Amino acid sequence: MVEEVQRHSVHTLVFRSLKRSHDMFLSSHGFLPPLDLKAETLKKMVKSRDSYGLVLERAKHNDAAKHLALEHSDHIINSHQHIAETQDGSFPGGDTMSGKEGSLVPVIPPQSGPMVHITSTIQNIGPRKPTTMPKPKWHPPWKLYRVISGHLGWVRCVAVEPGNEWFATGSADRVIKIWDLASGRLKVSLTGHISSVRGLAVSSRHPYLFSCGEDRQVIRHYHGHLSAVYTLALHPNIDVLVTAGRDATCRVWDMRTKANVHTLTGHTNTIASAICQAAEPQIVTGSHDCTIRLWDLSAGKSKATLTNHKKSVRSLVFHPSLYMFASASPDNLKQWKCPDGRFIQNLTGHNAIINCLAVNPEGVLVSGADNGTLHCWDWRTGYNFQRLQAPVQPGSMDSESGIFSMTFDHSGSRLITTEADKTIKIYREDDTATEETHPIHWRPEILKRRKY
Repeated sequence: MVEEVQRHSVHTLVFRSLKRSHDMFLSSHGFLPPLDLKAETLKKMVKSRDSYGLVLERAKHNDAAKHLALEHSDHIINSHQHIAETQDGSFPGGDTMSGKEGSLVPVIPPQSGPMVHITSTIQNIGPRKPTTMPKPKWHPPWKLYRVISGHLGWVRCVAVEPGNEWFATGSADRVIKIWDLASGRLKVSLTGHISSVRGLAVSSRHPYLFSCGEDRQVIRHYHGHLSAVYTLALHPNIDVLVTAGRDATCRVWDMRTKANVHTLTGHTNTIASAICQAAEPQIVTGSHDCTIRLWDLSAGKSKATLTNHKKSVRSLVFHPSLYMFASASPDNLKQWKCPDGRFIQNLTGHNAIINCLAVNPEGVLVSGADNGTLHCWDWRTGYNFQRLQAPVQPGSMDSESGIFSMTFDHSGSRLITTEADKTIKIYREDDTATEETHPIHWRPEILKRRKY
């Protein structure tokens, strides 16, 4: 009678096989096989030929040329010595040779007196100083001083006009509202969108306010996007408008003719942020595919793709004076150097979904997150000098504390944020704060490298 074989799970069989292998090789675990000299030599020959095969012949040729040059110089020196010896029959340095005018080699008679020893001076090289990290600049803390209500939905975007007199906000209630920056009073409400307003930009060259939304259009009728438009930016020097959104394309429009000049393709997911500047790269986009792309505006092609982020990139911002930009992602904030997108440093600590960034000329970088937290950073050192959590509007849930967008006014002294509790909050620096009342608690990380 055939005995029935007991069935085991794959996990059990693999574990048993591993245990057998372990028991078999346990005794010789610490002993390496003997080194085969012939095989080592052959491996080195193959590696050298593979790595340096193109220059091996040139190196041999250079060695042969050097050898020939040395032989030639030795031959010339010997012939000169032979001529000098046979000129008067005495070796150079004798008394009979010192006064000859026809000598080919000048002769210096030995001087009487003590011997002079020429010693070579050795430069003393001091110990190398360890690399020091720059100490962060002191910035006064920011405080909330005004809360503006008026929208009936999430406030998704904000833009300040070039004259610094008013600012505009767009909301999920499909309305754009214009507010007086000094008093916070409502000036006018603009309608026209049929869905949530996601982006605003005020032109400094023309008397136009541009807006985009989830209704796939940019007001003033720039049609072409296949899905919701999430961000727009204006070029500072030329009449060009850049929009991007959920169709993973960034479109460049001519403001005069409303023609679609370029369609920048390459991202594989929603583009959450697009920014423009006058210098190269003129357009930078950040996407939910975790990449940042730098675009050549004249060619309409991507010139670099930055893949350092591990999670979706939701916000980008250019520094107003330095040739740099920053990007925000849930893993961390990163700083980059233009024009090639060289990585500078990480700003870690804001562990949330970061929706927006803003930076002012004093080097204060602010990041706003989905959980309502605001982190203030020193741009140069990445030091997080303040963390804020604004209270939600009375009557709202605590979960409605997300910050969707933010911007500094043109003086850099006021920070405007738009939030999920349907309010607009304005912050300013605390005038009463000093370095004694709010000292810098700076502990530099040993392994954190700066590439400035």
